[in-house]
Amino acid sequence: MQNMNQNQNQFSSTMPMNNQTMVKNRGGHELFDGHETISSIINMLDQYQMYAQYIKDPELKSIAQRQASFVTQMYNTVVECYKTGKDPAVPTQQYRMTQNNNVIYGVKPGQPKKPIQSINEISDQGLSGYMMANTKGLATLLPMTALEINNPVLRRVLADSVPNFIEMSYEIFLYQNKHGYYQVPELTEQDASIMLNSYTTTSQTGHMTH
Repeated sequence: MQNMNQNQNQFSSTMPMNNQTMVKNRGGHELFDGHETISSIINMLDQYQMYAQYIKDPELKSIAQRQASFVTQMYNTVVECYKTGKDPAVPTQQYRMTQNNNVIYGVKPGQPKKPIQSINEISDQGLSGYMMANTKGLATLLPMTALEINNPVLRRVLADSVPNFIEMSYEIFLYQNKHGYYQVPELTEQDASIMLNSYTTTSQTGHMTH
């Protein structure tokens, strides 16, 4: 009799409770992926807080503050959609950087890089690189997560946020490029021309041939 009661208890513990509310507009897989994405956004915001106390250049500090402020609002929107599966109170915004699009091309020699040995060696060059790693990482993670989302609202919010992280990454790149932290090698004119002319357009057909 005791074994029978134990078996019944084990069986009942695996069954859903009658008064338990089941989430109908989200699947388990998307909840796991959404959880990972939201945690990654938190990681970015936490790390930006740590970067702020070491950034020396006012321009880089301004970039970090604007990006953190924007991502904080985006985080709130994502969390709301994750929890409710419904349209958020504040829809996805568009991030706008303040820099121009001027890129400096060419490579100049410099000191070889190596890992720092002390916290005192942290520089704006390194900090801007950490920031770019954060934004590029989320620009890659969000579309992979969006592809796994069943709920149409959360899927669209994540997909619409991807261009914002791309823009933030480009903003940091422009800052690094201007200061010589991120140099852009060039091909010779002949090699560049060959690459650019490697493709041509095609006619647009309305049906597939058999």
